[in-house]
Amino acid sequence: MKFFILTALFAVAAANSYKTAAKYEEVTHGPQPYSFGYDVKDKETYTDFDHAEQADGRVTSGSYRVELPDGRTQFVSYKADENGNVADVKYQGEAQYPEYKAPAYAKASPYTPAYTSPVYNAPAYAGLSFPQYKTPSTYPAYPKL
Repeated sequence: MKFFILTALFAVAAANSYKTAAKYEEVTHGPQPYSFGYDVKDKETYTDFDHAEQADGRVTSGSYRVELPDGRTQFVSYKADENGNVADVKYQGEAQYPEYKAPAYAKASPYTPAYTSPVYNAPAYAGLSFPQYKTPSTYPAYPKL
């Protein structure tokens, strides 16, 4: 019994010590100035674009350029501040939509054999025999209800 009372007192003392521990406050930082830029030009995938942005902590501004699938180039410059976001979008070039032409297929050569589907034979199992099940010639008669 004394053990339980002693344990309870220790638990209460430990709980009170946690309440008096120092409290940690969350530290927040204000906006930080930054600047970055990158560009990508990959001839294999026809990817071509760039992006640049800078901020002084209050105003963020930047621009990007991208080659569109229709052959035009899109230029966007933007600015974001306490008054809102403003973007200026411009296009260079004219959209091109070439007419679709179905691919021409070559006629088969008379020397090219016609395709035939392969023949699959059932596998032969060496030395194995499988039971043969026969359909009964007569079925049992069930009583009519």
